[in-house]
Amino acid sequence: MTVETAAGGAPGPRIETTKPSLWTKISYGFGAVAFGVKDNGFSYFLLIFYSQVIGLDARLVGLALTISLIVDAFFDPILGYWSDNLRSKWGRRHPFMYAAAIPIAATYFLLWSPPQGWEDFHLFLYLLVLSIVVRMMISIYEIPSTALAPELTDDYDERSSLQAYRSYFGWTGGNAMSVFNFIVLFPLFATAAIPNGQFNPEAYRTYGLIASGLLLVSVLASSIGTHSRIMHLKPAPPKRVLGPATIFREIFETLSNRSFLALFISAIFGSIAGGLSAALAFYFYTYFWNFSTAQSGLITSGVFVSAIIGAVLAPIVSRTIGKKKGAIIIGLIAFLGSPMPVVLRLMGVLPDNSSPVVFWFVFFTTMIDVGLIICFQILSGSMMADLVEQAEIKTGRRSEGIFFAASAFIRKVVGGLGLTAATFVLTLAGLKAGADPSQVSHETVMRLGMFYVPAILSLWMIMLAIMSTYTITRDGHEANLRILAEMKGKEGDGGDD
Repeated sequence: MTVETAAGGAPGPRIETTKPSLWTKISYGFGAVAFGVKDNGFSYFLLIFYSQVIGLDARLVGLALTISLIVDAFFDPILGYWSDNLRSKWGRRHPFMYAAAIPIAATYFLLWSPPQGWEDFHLFLYLLVLSIVVRMMISIYEIPSTALAPELTDDYDERSSLQAYRSYFGWTGGNAMSVFNFIVLFPLFATAAIPNGQFNPEAYRTYGLIASGLLLVSVLASSIGTHSRIMHLKPAPPKRVLGPATIFREIFETLSNRSFLALFISAIFGSIAGGLSAALAFYFYTYFWNFSTAQSGLITSGVFVSAIIGAVLAPIVSRTIGKKKGAIIIGLIAFLGSPMPVVLRLMGVLPDNSSPVVFWFVFFTTMIDVGLIICFQILSGSMMADLVEQAEIKTGRRSEGIFFAASAFIRKVVGGLGLTAATFVLTLAGLKAGADPSQVSHETVMRLGMFYVPAILSLWMIMLAIMSTYTITRDGHEANLRILAEMKGKEGDGGDD
């Protein structure tokens, strides 16, 4: 347990806050491996697999993935509300987490093993249906799992620490599969007929088998690892009859919060930018920079260091300058620096791609920049967690699930727009499906960069401008805890770890 006083000026009433154990942080964080593996697969490999390897039109792939995002997204708010109100002997969150484990693994494996010889329309339907099912199964696990954070601790800085563990494992787990693909699988499946194993469908089937096993282990390990905390988590509200009108009224009431709207609207632009950047990342490695699969794998492996940078830096920033100010400062540095290598190439500052200088410049700038982006994401997630107490004061209800479901909702709805935008950038650049990197013209490569840079910078700067209207500070959070303590007639809120 830790005891805090109001920041600035004379101390306020004593505030007793919970501090999770290291085991709780690791168990909670390890659960993000499942989302990281799935997200990396969808963001970095699914488009290139179905379009460049299987041969499905890139626009159909983009359409299928966008539709699956939207269908899943509209399921999220209801799932979050259900998770907030579920009454069971295993609490509000864990029944969902356990139930999703096997379906997640099974459907993710099938996604990477499409039938051979099917026409485009049938492949489109196969991709669409499985994408929807995979996403919904991940949501059934991920939303209740992430919603545990505000319940495990109400401490302003410990929430940043929890998010740091979550982010570290999510990025590391997902990135491990990407590195494994480039360093092991793709070279392993290189043949005389397919010299670049990245374009061999058998490599992706093997990836699907290994990744699905990792998904299963992550979900079960995190669920079991946090199971002992169930008795200390917030209880479900009293049993009551809930009709559709009541459900949607309470969801709207919870989310009608100025600071939430700041995060929600900024996330719209951030998710579009993130979807655009992720979908084109390996296109830039392969076509813009002419990196080999080994070089792409090495750059991807740099994210292991990035995850450490972000996870270590975020709690420090939270403690020293606060979450909002820190997120904006770190975000400005990260997002302005992200497309800088592409800009320098377009300006002719960098030497030819054959020079080792180019690879190592891209490697180190990417590693540092991704670390800053991870730090930004951790701070943003912790800012979302701090909305819970403010909403509880207004509504009298704990609504962790709704807030994190709303965050997932917007990420999915507009993240698909980022993926769609990526397919249009490819079309405008003139990069055709199945194109051999050695046969793509210099003009096409330059158009790819010229369309990408202004689009991504505009989206990120708008995101930061809107985020600046978020209002909850450390003092505000502690004031909310005091108000809740007074309302409940006790010093603290929640059990200890």
